[in-house]
Amino acid sequence: MECGKNIVILGTGGTIAGVAEDAGASVGYKPAQLGIAQLLQAVPDLQRLAGAALQAEQLAQLDSKDMDHATWRLLAQRCAELLARENVGAIVITHGTDTLEETAWFLQCVLAPAKPVVLTCAMRPASAVSADGPGNLRDAVACAAHDRAAGRGVLAVMQGQVFAARQVSKTHPYRVDAFDGGEAGPLGWIEEGRVRWAAAAAQQAAQSLPPATALPEAEHWPQVELLSSHAGCSTAVALAQVQALCAAGVRGLVVAGTGNGTTHKALDVALDHAQAQGLAVRRTTRCARGRVVQAQGADDSRVSALPAVKARISLMLELMGWPRTDR
Repeated sequence: MECGKNIVILGTGGTIAGVAEDAGASVGYKPAQLGIAQLLQAVPDLQRLAGAALQAEQLAQLDSKDMDHATWRLLAQRCAELLARENVGAIVITHGTDTLEETAWFLQCVLAPAKPVVLTCAMRPASAVSADGPGNLRDAVACAAHDRAAGRGVLAVMQGQVFAARQVSKTHPYRVDAFDGGEAGPLGWIEEGRVRWAAAAAQQAAQSLPPATALPEAEHWPQVELLSSHAGCSTAVALAQVQALCAAGVRGLVVAGTGNGTTHKALDVALDHAQAQGLAVRRTTRCARGRVVQAQGADDSRVSALPAVKARISLMLELMGWPRTDR
């Protein structure tokens, strides 16, 4: 990153800002208790590591399991405003772990930033004996400040690893190494404040997107919901679900199918009904790794290459006029 460029750190709450009543406990804590200024104080060499001026803002203060569209809109628009400033070189966002992969993908879809935007988090509250937040924040700032981080889109940094927004996912409910990048693996590693990029970690091509200011108020975003195929699906229950969703004004469905995106025959009836009612349908796999592979020559437009939670975001944005991003 060029000298003189600020790194802006946006706080949104989460476990990284959490505090437990029992000193040292790693569960049973209250998330989103500490402000971003307090988090920065826990990393005394952050300014030196950044090699630039640090600017901190408390944009939100919530448990990421409760992340909502209004906060996403606020975050996207603030990021867009900051990225447009000549004196801002990068953004770091502190976030809860539960929905970090969704926020990262949302920001990638609406911003596709040329400057680094790096999300980080913690699996242990700030009051824990084994608190991982300070180290993750330190690594995130090191990544954001690196001159080769630009052009890689939105990134996620935790436990010394750098992941792309498209691939990152939370894979464990408790361990500090709770995230991975699936088959793609990490884009790089941070070791003692130094970033080492994977040899195959290519930079992304620039994209032409609507401005973040074009995002409507959150209450006007199209609602897209998730369904899952499983053994013992009931046609009656699935139809009742789809009918209720239609009645509630839902405009899209993403189905996490078994195996190679297959769906139970009982669920197929409900999905046909949904499409007949005008709902947009996407189909993906509930498998943790890989993507749906179509037969040679086949091109089912309903197939998504993303996990269900990210396919939901892509479909929602597509319904708002953004380019399709889930292929």
